[in-house]
Amino acid sequence: MGNGILAFLALLPIIVVAVFLVGLKWPASKAMPISFIVAVLLALFVWDVAFPQVAAASVNGLIVAVTLLFIIFGAILLLNTLQESGGLHTIRRGFTDITPDRRIQVIIIAWLFGSFIEGSAGFGTPAAVAVPLMVGLGFPAMAAVVSGMVIQSTPVSFGAVGTPIIVGVGSGVEPLTQISDVSGFVFGVAGKIALVHAIAGILIPLFLVGILTRFFGKNKSFSEGLQVWKFAIFASLAMTLPYVLVAYLLGPEFPALIGGLIGLLIVVPAAKKGFLMPKKDQYWDFEPKDRWDPLWNGKVELKQSDINAGKISMWRAWTPYVLIAVLLLVSRLTVVGDWLQSVNLTLPHIFGTDITAEWEILFSPGFIFIVVAVLTYFMHGMKGYEFASAWKDSGKTMISASTALVFTVPMVQVFLNTDGGAAGFQEMPLVLAEAVADLAGSVYPIFATFIGGLGAFVAGSNTISNMMFSLFQFGVGERIGGDPTWMVALQAVGGAAGNMICVHNVVAASAVVGLVGKEGHVIRKTLIPFVYYALLAGSIGYSIMWTADKGIFNIGSILAIIIWGIAIYFIATNNKRLAALDKKNIA
Repeated sequence: MGNGILAFLALLPIIVVAVFLVGLKWPASKAMPISFIVAVLLALFVWDVAFPQVAAASVNGLIVAVTLLFIIFGAILLLNTLQESGGLHTIRRGFTDITPDRRIQVIIIAWLFGSFIEGSAGFGTPAAVAVPLMVGLGFPAMAAVVSGMVIQSTPVSFGAVGTPIIVGVGSGVEPLTQISDVSGFVFGVAGKIALVHAIAGILIPLFLVGILTRFFGKNKSFSEGLQVWKFAIFASLAMTLPYVLVAYLLGPEFPALIGGLIGLLIVVPAAKKGFLMPKKDQYWDFEPKDRWDPLWNGKVELKQSDINAGKISMWRAWTPYVLIAVLLLVSRLTVVGDWLQSVNLTLPHIFGTDITAEWEILFSPGFIFIVVAVLTYFMHGMKGYEFASAWKDSGKTMISASTALVFTVPMVQVFLNTDGGAAGFQEMPLVLAEAVADLAGSVYPIFATFIGGLGAFVAGSNTISNMMFSLFQFGVGERIGGDPTWMVALQAVGGAAGNMICVHNVVAASAVVGLVGKEGHVIRKTLIPFVYYALLAGSIGYSIMWTADKGIFNIGSILAIIIWGIAIYFIATNNKRLAALDKKNIA
């Protein structure tokens, strides 16, 4: 069978997702079963993988889905507990005291707080924390999910205390005989990854507010988001500058965590003092809820009238989130984590294969969410029926998310476990990557980030994407005569950006706020910043790799200049568009 035909067949499960979920806007609960069936048929009858291995991969996927549902339940439980206690009302008032402008709120919560949580826990936890918090503040559910996914880019490579780099890249390049010191290699490549991320990430807060106003504002105008471009760039640099310094000086464990924390410490006080903030007559907000598009609403309904409103002080209201951050850090950075990980539910060698399913239930962010929810019950002096209501509502929301996940994650596991078949083909992801590399030739570095993004799109993890493709990317770098370490860096950057469009991350984030069935609408919106991020990062990587041979003006640098030129043009001419918009509204 020709390589082109084989690559097309390997792409079929993804084509199904693109057509039905993104194109036709089917709910994931209907689109993902079709993708799962296609992946199973290809594995059995084209790759000729033994049935026990396909069945074992499917079972492993089901177990992973259960672990995700556990996190979803914990996140929803905390949100509902805070709603019942009155703590959410206090938090909402606190953000309004900083500013009622939703653009500034989304930058602080999604970009800065989300980056900090990503650095401490990773694996989708920022969406589980920041997305429901935004809904609690009055954001439409879809706006919250889209915002939570867009920031799943710059901080992700260094999420979970550097796991995507230390474990993902480290284990990916371990077979290379020319790398004698894997930890040293990982430390060195971390700086390159951070540099590319920081350059591409400068515009992410701007994308964040632009998408918010374009898709969820009364005027459907990207220009209203660009109006706060100075604050957005300021917030971006407040996070990315310390992020890069930490990567070069300390390695991959702490860039996102420290960058997000320093960013919060700089930006929040600055916002309170009005630094680069919009004027009062320029504050931006959503329309009243009765005018929202029904697509924006999730099934997690927050009460408009709260009998406990004003009962909880600001410090007590924020204590649960502080506890989450502290417990996540303690569990990831101390011996406590080793003890938690020792409680490991394991299903070894499923159906006699090499596939083993594991669930470190106490190490899961879901367990921490539940513990904090229980502590909140006592700290906020809640009544029993209030806490019981929170549990009941959370269970209903989790169950509604289960249908999509029990097909999404098994499809991913089948897709990844197609090696070792009687047909002798490589696993599907590597078949696709080889085809792209063969077609692209020396310009491949521009596409390397898209391969990393593809890995995250199907696997749901930057770590797994790096495991799959780091060795391959290193080899392509050697084959085309470039610096292979930069190829690995581009892989990690692309794998992080792929989290913006990753199906099961979108399904999980949507489920947290009851937006089940609308996942395709989310991906259609996050696809825009993903393409920007992957293309700009790939162009920067190409330029760095080939400047010595091709001069400073090469395909990569020209593409990067065009992308930045477009951004600068829209910022520079934004006042004219805003003036035209004002005239239109007056008329």
